[in-house]
Amino acid sequence: MSKQHAGVILRIYPGSLAEELELVPGDKIVSINGQELRDIIDLSFAMADEEIDLLIEHADGEQEMISFDKELDEELGVEFESAVFDGIRNCANHCYFCFVDMIAPNMRGSLSIKDDDYRLSFLYGNFVTMTNMGPADFKRIEQFHLSPLYVSVQCMNPELRAQMLRCKGAARIAEQLDNLERAGADYHTQVVLCSGLNDGEELERTIREIVARRPHAQSLAIVPVGITKYRTDPFPLTQFDAAGAARVIDQVEKWQRKIQQEEGRTFIYLGDEFYLLAGREVPPSEFYDGFPQLDNGIGLTRNFINDWEKTASAAAAYDEPVYLDVVSGTSVAPMLEKLAASLPKENLHVRIVPVENDHFGHTVNVSGLLTAKDIMRTLDGLEGRRTGILIPESALRSGEDIFLDDVTLQELQAHYPDARIEPVQGGRDFREALSGWTTYHKDRQGETAYTWQSNAGYTKNIQY
Repeated sequence: MSKQHAGVILRIYPGSLAEELELVPGDKIVSINGQELRDIIDLSFAMADEEIDLLIEHADGEQEMISFDKELDEELGVEFESAVFDGIRNCANHCYFCFVDMIAPNMRGSLSIKDDDYRLSFLYGNFVTMTNMGPADFKRIEQFHLSPLYVSVQCMNPELRAQMLRCKGAARIAEQLDNLERAGADYHTQVVLCSGLNDGEELERTIREIVARRPHAQSLAIVPVGITKYRTDPFPLTQFDAAGAARVIDQVEKWQRKIQQEEGRTFIYLGDEFYLLAGREVPPSEFYDGFPQLDNGIGLTRNFINDWEKTASAAAAYDEPVYLDVVSGTSVAPMLEKLAASLPKENLHVRIVPVENDHFGHTVNVSGLLTAKDIMRTLDGLEGRRTGILIPESALRSGEDIFLDDVTLQELQAHYPDARIEPVQGGRDFREALSGWTTYHKDRQGETAYTWQSNAGYTKNIQY
């Protein structure tokens, strides 16, 4: 078995079986009970046995067989450098709207990974087009009960889908969904909506055909296309304006009301940006049916507000004046302004700082794609006192204190020596930071280091 197919250990959990076996970061798991491992799915099933023969390759290249007994449900207790040991299955499509192709040049390589791997779809909710999947993949989905998956549908018109993805095989979307259903898998679906392309009557057809696939189809998310200034694709794309966003909301609401009457849930959800763009209130919590596509930017604003409202405030006043600058993308700044204004507190002065995204272009308005340089440019242009700075945690690489432009949080802090900088993620963090700044600090040490870029990755970053 080649080395690239081994699982490289990144971290050992304290008190775990792996620690007891004296495994260390850098060790590679080559096989379990003679079974070669393609990914953590294989590993999980192989570790279900009680008697284990674990073949390890150490950093010096020496291999060692470790045999031991374990409880049936006892886990190894490690984190791997990658969830897939045989390499991420890349996307071979050339979609009109591919956000990865719009990433700025000379940024870290991981941002340019175009994954289209059904295993990452199952494990992390990444959306896949299924254009690179064959019979063996659907057989494995059935064998290991890999459900639910997340599918980038884009449209159900086969000719249009093949055109949008620039892939002849993309026309087989209905057949591939049939294959998933025969494999016993449920799935969530997504449409990246492009004005004048797959909206209007095409969106109507897509909704109609996906709705007909219930209950295997568990949800349908519709998100607006995002465009950066680095897009070079010759096909013309237009982002939605306020009037266009309102038309989409009105069109989809008819279906939402119909499905709510049929089965008491919404099933179809719009990306938060449609509501923010149209100047409409985001729907109430019950509208989101438990937020099944929260990681796709569906309901993040409402979820943020909910977390804020459920969080108790600290003491009523500060002994000394506190001046907080709250950094955010331009889309959510009005919502943050409204929440901060609802928290009157003596000696607390909050300034919401919406940052125009010069790095990717001003059409990109989400917090998660802000760079440190844009943040510093904006903050440096402000006058007045500054006790602390709140930054969106989504702008930092998962598990690391580093921004998209490779500036570290420590470097940003060094630029503002007189103001403490704290990352904030949800509504709870935001409220606790405002109401208890003197003691507020979020420990990020335990966060996972797994981070995957998907073709619709920008939709995951609308949160504060």
